[in-house]
Amino acid sequence: MVKTIVVAFEDPHLAEIKRIRKTVFTGEQHIDEVIDFDGQDQGALHSLAACEGRFVGTARMLSDGHIGRLAVLAEYRGRGLGAQLVSALVSEAERAGLRRVYLGSQAHAVGFYERLGFSVCGEPYTEASIRHVQMERTL
Repeated sequence: MVKTIVVAFEDPHLAEIKRIRKTVFTGEQHIDEVIDFDGQDQGALHSLAACEGRFVGTARMLSDGHIGRLAVLAEYRGRGLGAQLVSALVSEAERAGLRRVYLGSQAHAVGFYERLGFSVCGEPYTEASIRHVQMERTL
């Protein structure tokens, strides 16, 4: 069973969010921690997915509806956790009265976000040496 919660970037969840993101972004994708931990986490909402008694995925949303930092540990991918993490943040955006949410999708994940109702709305760009494209979803 998977449980998804929305939390602030503080104890007791701070260490879990950092662990997941460091594993995926720093360890797997070789993204510098300075880029990942960009100083915007404190004011963001974070979703966390727990499976088999441990936290295995996370994402964040800034106050303007910018969703990012979606990370699921490799052994838990393909189980729908990413969709649950994003959906939890979209629900929070709707509750907050936001009119849209948006994100920078890594090029390989565009189809994933399209299935969640996002549409490409910009030209491709490179961030942290990874090809991205801007996407948005009207609420």
